[in-house]
Amino acid sequence: MQRTIRTFSIDNIIEFKNNLLSWAQQFETVLWLDSNKYHQKYASFDGALAADDFTSIKTDYHQAFNKLKEYQTITKDYIFGYMTYDIKNDVERLSSNNFDGLHFADLYFFQPKKLIFIKGNTAEFHYLRMADDEIESDFEEIKKFEDSIIKESASDIKIKLRIHKDEYHAKVTKVLEHIKKGDIYEANFCQEFYAENATINPVEVYKHLNQISEPPFASFFKLDDKFALCASPERYLKKEGTKIISQPIKGTAKRLVSEFDDAQLALDLMRDEKERAENVMIVDLVRNDLSKTAKIGSVKVEELCKVYSFKQVHQLISTVVSEVEENTHPIDIIQSTYPMGSMTGAPKVSAMKIIENLEETKRGLYSGSIGYFTPENDFDFNVIIRSILYNEEKKYISYSVGGAITAKSIVEKEYEECLLKAKAMKYVLLNSK
Repeated sequence: MQRTIRTFSIDNIIEFKNNLLSWAQQFETVLWLDSNKYHQKYASFDGALAADDFTSIKTDYHQAFNKLKEYQTITKDYIFGYMTYDIKNDVERLSSNNFDGLHFADLYFFQPKKLIFIKGNTAEFHYLRMADDEIESDFEEIKKFEDSIIKESASDIKIKLRIHKDEYHAKVTKVLEHIKKGDIYEANFCQEFYAENATINPVEVYKHLNQISEPPFASFFKLDDKFALCASPERYLKKEGTKIISQPIKGTAKRLVSEFDDAQLALDLMRDEKERAENVMIVDLVRNDLSKTAKIGSVKVEELCKVYSFKQVHQLISTVVSEVEENTHPIDIIQSTYPMGSMTGAPKVSAMKIIENLEETKRGLYSGSIGYFTPENDFDFNVIIRSILYNEEKKYISYSVGGAITAKSIVEKEYEECLLKAKAMKYVLLNSK
């Protein structure tokens, strides 16, 4: 479908971005992606806003990938949206029967009438022809936008644990027993923190979360009364032409105020045998997943266990790439690698069965993926971690964290790592009004 493209210069990028997200709240469907100008390989833009759905697809996991393939093929345009973790049930004979307080559809994508890319000091407006007469007025409105919408202020939020510390200890011990028996090598075990009868201002909470984290794969998603406020540092999968890029994260260390001590901690992380082993196991899994659609001999590890530093934590990130044939359908590439190995474990199917039995909450959008497809059949998707999920109607807030359990895991340290990962979300919820 044809889009009209207009480019404008921006004087104040930060102000324009903030105005843009607030301005977009007039629409029922909004997806904002922000790289925060983080120096991450393979970035395509600094920010992108997709709003006001022209067409869309919403479905449960049954035949989800086939339905998405049909929709993406017919649309031949930009489509933005998400895949929940639970469409794993479309890939393998699995189930998701744990508690769900959020009730996101398993898969949702939409074709935006209004699409705006931020690249450097310019804003590129890509509007469908039916809305292109609004480009000039929208640009002027965004520049001067003042958020005068009065929203219900945040309530006092009481965060609860779905799994308490003693129970966490017992469940991780069971994971370790599976590892000792040889059922799995590694499993990503997750737990939910939640608040009931709670209200927040999603835009302000997202802005606060993004400000203290500044990750390269941040996103704000709104669909009617459901919100995802995502501060993800991790890319799941990207397609550029015939090149496929996966960048799994495994290995975490906190940041320190002292530059010397902080640098030492980053060096210690890079040398940590347990953390490197976690990462290497997932790299092997990703290599195997990519090989399903790759040209023979094209799967390569560009970076292995490189330390990337974010505002809150240091992370070990690897970059695995492959080449595919030009006629390989993009949905087939995603389906053959889904869900991402960094959120499951190895072997993947066995790990997913074990964590389903031990976890208390249906993962849903958490550890799924948010992203987009281009008209040229390229795509880019993150991993939904470090995220606050909100059902406004049910007044239910949720954020989950997890960690990779291996034979070398010490339960107490795994629990501490979970609390470290949860720190930013908890702080934002308790300090945003």
